[in-house]
Formats: sequence, C-alpha cells, structure tokens
Amino acid sequence: MGRKAASGFAEAPVALPGHSGHRERLKQRFRDGGANALPDYELLELVLFRAIPRADTKPLAKALIARFGSFAEVVSAPAERIMEVKGAGQAVATELALIRAAALRLAKGEVVNRPLLASWTAIIDYCHAAMAFAEREQFRILFLDKKNQLITDEVQQQGTVDHTPVYTREVIKRALELAASAIILVHNHPSGDPTPSMADIDMTKKIMVAGEKLGVMVHDHIIIARKGHVSFRNLGLM
Repeated sequence: MGRKAASGFAEAPVALPGHSGHRERLKQRFRDGGANALPDYELLELVLFRAIPRADTKPLAKALIARFGSFAEVVSAPAERIMEVKGAGQAVATELALIRAAALRLAKGEVVNRPLLASWTAIIDYCHAAMAFAEREQFRILFLDKKNQLITDEVQQQGTVDHTPVYTREVIKRALELAASAIILVHNHPSGDPTPSMADIDMTKKIMVAGEKLGVMVHDHIIIARKGHVSFRNLGLM
C-alpha cells in the first residue's frame, strides 16, 4: 500500500525505475512486432497500463488470464466477474469493456454496407466476437435487404446457459417490420460445443416455413462456440 499523505488518504503506488523500464520495453516490443510478438498476459499488461498507471500490471494480467483462460475471455468477461479478481477495480473493468466495444465496432464495420453472403468470414468473425464468450445463450438475427446487405442485427432473446426461448412469430414479425428480404439466425453455445440440438433443428425449420410464406428467406443458422462454429446450410440441415 502507498504511504499516508497528510490528509490521511493513501497515495497511489509510485512506479519504481525498473518498473517504468519494463513498461517501455513492452511497448517497444509491441511497436516492433505487433500483438503476435506478445503472449496473452503481456498484451493484457499493455491494456492495463491506462487503468493502472503507477503499479506493476503483470501480476494482475496473469491472475486474469489464470481466472478466465485467454485474452479474449478476459476482455469478454462481465465487469462484476472481472472485479472479483484481486486488484481489478472499476477502472480495470471499464478499460476492458472499452477494448471489447472497440473490437465489436471494428468487426461490425467489416459487414456493414456490403453483401453479407460475399463476406462470410467477416460475418463469422463478427458473430464470434459478439457471442462466443457469453455466459448465457443469445439468439441473434441479422436482417438483410434485397441486396443481401445488413439492415441491422439484434439480439432477440437471452436465455440460460443451455437454452434460449425462440418464438417463430416474433422472428418473422420483426423481419417484416424492418422490410427485410432475408435473415441469418445466429445463437451461441456457452458449453463450447457448436453441435446443433434437435430443438435447434426443429426451431430453424419452423422459422423457414413461416418465412417462406411471407417472403422472408432464411439464408442460414449459425451456432457460435468458443473454439468454432457450425453452419446449418453447410451441414445440409436447410
């Protein structure tokens, strides 16, 4: 802890000379080699520099990686869980949330104003960034116009760790409200296994049938997991 000031409040820890040198060396390695030159905990150290300007961030970076598993999982963790780790306060949680928001904005920028079916890798990257590390199931819909460009995407339902209620009528109703000609269904499996369940397959077929009657085509249903994804169309399920 820092020494007490005259007012009785603890001062922020003062960085030692060697400590400052470590920060500069780490920054230089990043400048020279980019993110690929650094393991996850060192990249996380760099992110934490702004939130913790006067202390060694290496122990906290390693503790966060040990708790959540990887850089991506740390950045995607809820703020309340981040702050359960000793040394991670509101400033750290906010900085990590900012990194996640920036990553999502960047990924979404790759799919806006371009035909989605010609940007399939970008779609997967965006959905993975948005949903892969969520702790509960989410059901997301990408609404497309006649040129297969993105109108908007929305999380229609959030559920438990292994189930999300999906209502066919609400899916098609929202597509009609947005004048969407087609949709892509997306949901995540927090378990890490993207294999579709029978309930997933049945729900997809019901939405396809209802959409066909009203001129809304279902291009695909994608299941996102931490380490992969599956496409119903690629699996021959639609």
